[in-house]
This record gives sequence, C-alpha cells and structure tokens, in this order.
Amino acid sequence: MYKVTSEPLALDPLAARVARNTAGAVATFLGIVREFSRGRQVVHLEYEAYPEMAEASMRQIGEEIRAQWPVDDIAIVHRVGVLRIGEASVAIAVSAPHRRAALEACAYAIERVKGSVPIWKKEVWSDGSQWIGSTV
Repeated sequence: MYKVTSEPLALDPLAARVARNTAGAVATFLGIVREFSRGRQVVHLEYEAYPEMAEASMRQIGEEIRAQWPVDDIAIVHRVGVLRIGEASVAIAVSAPHRRAALEACAYAIERVKGSVPIWKKEVWSDGSQWIGSTV
C-alpha cells in the first residue's frame, strides 16, 4: 500500500494491513509535526504533492526494500494539507519473518521517503514561513 491522503493517519490499521501469518515482526514509524524546527516555533505545516507521482516513488522504495530484505508486506502513507502540532504526517509499516529485516527496512523507508518522494512542505512559524522542498 502506497498512498497520499488528506485523512488523519494511524499506525494500528496500517500495522494490521501488513501483518501476515508468516511475519514474526511488524516495524512501524510515525512522523509527527513538532513544535520547533530550524530554531523557530512552528504554528503548522502545509504538505502538497502530486499524488500519482508521489505514490509511484513510494512504490519504487517498496521495490528497493523487497530487493534488499526478506519482507512480507510494506505500507507507506503520507498526509497532505495543513497539519497541526502533534498530527502525523507520514506512517510506515513493514512486516517480515524476522525483526532485523522489518526494523532495517522501516528505517530505510523513512530515509528514502524524506529524500526522494515529491512531497513539498511549507513550514509556517510564528514569525514567517518557508517552502522547504521535499519532506527533508
């Protein structure tokens, strides 16, 4: 599952979606909006994406993961729109027969999402704002 959505994110349904009888582990990651960034107080973040392109990039990350680790299933979901402090912006779940593969694949996924998926973030601070580019 690779998806861009404007709906709130939750890990439990995502973890349940990737769980398999063959999996001994499900590793998850939830990225949330924090109050301070770049030395400034954040009011909110605004995410924009071209969903088809972003989802294709996420699918490519999934293929990279499958080529490197023995995983059962992968889910990557990124939220777009205005997100307040404490709201989730990205959720990842990876199931695998063993914990090491699940954990390593999950860590790899978030680094690749932040570095390569065409999702743009605007940080709105108490004293201004700036488009950051991709989710880096």
